[in-house]
Amino acid sequence: MRPMAQIAMVMNLDKCIGCHTCSVTCKQTWTNRPGVEYVWFNNVETRPGQGYPRRYEDQERWRGGWKLTRHGLKPRAGGRLRKLATIFANPLMPSIQDYYEPWTYDYENLTNAPLTDDVPVAPPRSLISGEPVKIGWSANWDDNLGGDPSPDPVLQKLSEQVTLSFEQAYMFYLPRICEHCLNPSCVASCPSGALYKRAEDGIVLVDQDRCRGWRMCVTGCPYKKVYFNHKTGKAEKCTFCYPRVEVGLPTVCSETCVGRLRYLGVLLYDADRVTEAASVTDERDLYEAQLDLFIDPHSADAEAAGLPSDWLEAARRSPVYDLIKKYRIALPLHPEYRTLPMVWYVPPLSPVVDALSSTGHDGEDATNLFAAIDALRIPIEYLAELFTAGDPAPVTYALRRLAEMRAYMRAVNLGEQPPGDPDLEAMYRLLAIAKYEDRYVIPTAYGNVPGVVEEGGCSLDYDGGPGMQQPFGEASGRPVPVSIETFHGLKERQTSSEVTRDRVNLLNWDGRGTPAGLFPPKRRHP
Repeated sequence: MRPMAQIAMVMNLDKCIGCHTCSVTCKQTWTNRPGVEYVWFNNVETRPGQGYPRRYEDQERWRGGWKLTRHGLKPRAGGRLRKLATIFANPLMPSIQDYYEPWTYDYENLTNAPLTDDVPVAPPRSLISGEPVKIGWSANWDDNLGGDPSPDPVLQKLSEQVTLSFEQAYMFYLPRICEHCLNPSCVASCPSGALYKRAEDGIVLVDQDRCRGWRMCVTGCPYKKVYFNHKTGKAEKCTFCYPRVEVGLPTVCSETCVGRLRYLGVLLYDADRVTEAASVTDERDLYEAQLDLFIDPHSADAEAAGLPSDWLEAARRSPVYDLIKKYRIALPLHPEYRTLPMVWYVPPLSPVVDALSSTGHDGEDATNLFAAIDALRIPIEYLAELFTAGDPAPVTYALRRLAEMRAYMRAVNLGEQPPGDPDLEAMYRLLAIAKYEDRYVIPTAYGNVPGVVEEGGCSLDYDGGPGMQQPFGEASGRPVPVSIETFHGLKERQTSSEVTRDRVNLLNWDGRGTPAGLFPPKRRHP
């Protein structure tokens, strides 16, 4: 056994309102530079829908992830010989049309247009070429549209009956970031070895100095969360906000989430059994195989792991361990890709109550809820295709536990004898009213003296930084000046009661106090 630590995330889909705040703040923090205008490390998809990039789940076309052969796990896109044969012309990579051609608006036309009978407009222009462009697709183009199931690759696997019943239902939101997998296929696909998984916390990153822009990682990732910067010629991806995580702060998407649906914590797993777990024959057994990898942080195996005491304590207080392993209500996204993803989801339950209440029945009654779970407006089969490789049993169990929790808390609030497991109250506190320190249990980086954080260099901090190459193709406009705050200043301002900087950065503000500059100064009247 080789115990290792992994920073993991759980998202409660029952609380996502599709506001895209997480996407916008992530965009402004990490990809607000030339060359990555189309890149969204975090995006929120409406299901059913095509996703981003378009139909990324169609692995028959994109061939991402792993496949199980008689010789073991192999990349679905092919081995070294195939990569060598297609290294200069990869047919399995999404084009800019599968993402979208980023654009801006020619606002000068509003004031410089000649006098006509028509009101002038600001026509869209491509941020890549500068030419006029017709807008027909973007990262959230099908936002809130759940009525057309035909482009959804998941629904196409289901029967016609399920598809038709889903057309009469509603949609739900699915936020997505890089999965930071235990068995990442993007790392195995990189010819130059630029992608790597950090040993201390499991975050998957791209070494910008080693990246040569072969883009095999884009093909290898089944979630299509590795992007190509067409200005620098480098691959980029979600960094799990590692500069923040290293100082004990949550990711930007978690910090700014309106619905408080994200949880961050440490999971311990047996690294020696990762390949074994990803190689189980039946895809429906992948969920249980991944659960078996996780080590109980209170066990002797965790004690013998040799982890720092603060990491071991964080693993014992981890909200993600409780949601994933203890309560078993969080599920992985597409485990059939065999990458063992580490961003898990609590499936949505809210429409059950609404549907029952509309029929005149008590939507919160436990008996009614349990009976309705098998006839959800979102078919169990659809959720199973998303989270458990088509196995409905884990999804049904998770939804029943959520229903039990609602029935239990309803009885408590009415002064009745609550039925079911008393652990349901602890689950309710974690899902519904958890405080900041309960949702984010993040230890500081390995080797750091508490309160002292080394500031590292990153080639993504500014245009033309270390490791940058000349752009491949046409540049995308003038560099955008970006204000950079050091990790020292971030740590000091987040943990200090006094204002330490004049500049206000709302992306990193923890909501405590009123920083100088947040509101206009009060004017004194004589």
